[in-house]
Amino acid sequence: MAERSRRTFGPVVLLGLAAGTLTAVAGNKSWAVAEGRQASRFSTLALSVDSGKMPVTTAVALVVLASWGVVLVTRGRVRRAVAAIGALASAGCVAAVVIGWSSVTDSLRSDLAGVGVTDVSFSHTAWFWAAAVGALLSLVATVLAVRLVPTWPEMGSRYDAPVTGSEPAVVDPEDQSSLELWKAMDEGRDPTAGPAE
Repeated sequence: MAERSRRTFGPVVLLGLAAGTLTAVAGNKSWAVAEGRQASRFSTLALSVDSGKMPVTTAVALVVLASWGVVLVTRGRVRRAVAAIGALASAGCVAAVVIGWSSVTDSLRSDLAGVGVTDVSFSHTAWFWAAAVGALLSLVATVLAVRLVPTWPEMGSRYDAPVTGSEPAVVDPEDQSSLELWKAMDEGRDPTAGPAE
């Protein structure tokens, strides 16, 4: 059972990253378009930059993507807590899509009415549906992460910052072997530095 849970690591993380990326990109695209004779003759340059868009979806999706990055490099309770934050952010993406269904058309209608275009109908673009799919898949992936993260492989402790409080004793470079010199450089120490005065 534990081995099967470990095998979910790659697929769930890839699903979460792909879904988060799709949601982030789709949130910055137009979710609604105006249709009709007046709308086709009207230049969209006069509309506001975010007309028909839901940029908050992109912002929340970026939080989801950031949480996946942290999940990959942390361990234990912190890892599970960050996965839970990612799940909350994914739920926020789903909520943004639900709210966006009507708000993007209302925003576009208001902008068009401001320039005298009223005889139009509205439809949702493929980007709206892409954001909806991405948000739902992101929610599924982050909820799975919260459940499965304790069984997933973790980054080794060799990448952690050293926790020892004392500095290693400084030895004269002439008294060190080549292996000791290379090891010191690998640990980030300067083997040629003399003792502090």
